Amino acid sequence: MRIGELAERTGVSARMLRYCEQQGLLAPTRGSGGQRECGTPEAERVALLRTLFDAGLSSRTIARLLPCVDTPSLRTAEDAFATMARERDRLREAMGTLGTAVDAPERLMAGNSEHRAALAAVRPAGSADR
Repeated sequence: MRIGELAERTGVSARMLRYCEQQGLLAPTRGSGGQRECGTPEAERVALLRTLFDAGLSSRTIARLLPCVDTPSLRTAEDAFATMARERDRLREAMGTLGTAVDAPERLMAGNSEHRAALAAVRPAGSADR
């Protein structure tokens, strides 16, 4: 199948598939006309890549994990584990930062509520300035 068919079959855009190829994450074969030819192995690879991207991993991190899939060994499995542990820690730290960021709008909304209440209290009767 061609890249457009692979995109349709996997639910990933052709642009994303080309990006994955550029990053060395996907390596479809080329036909005599130079067009990409994809089959079940590429579709399975795209499903794996999608899972990894959905987990918040960068293409650089995914490239460090793929040797565990492509050439399984104790060393590549240990390297993949260490990479995933670092990514988990990075994501946990980012979650903490996001928690703090979410608190800021909450504080601003509380201040806005107080401000609106104060404005409503001093509004002349019958005034409708919205």
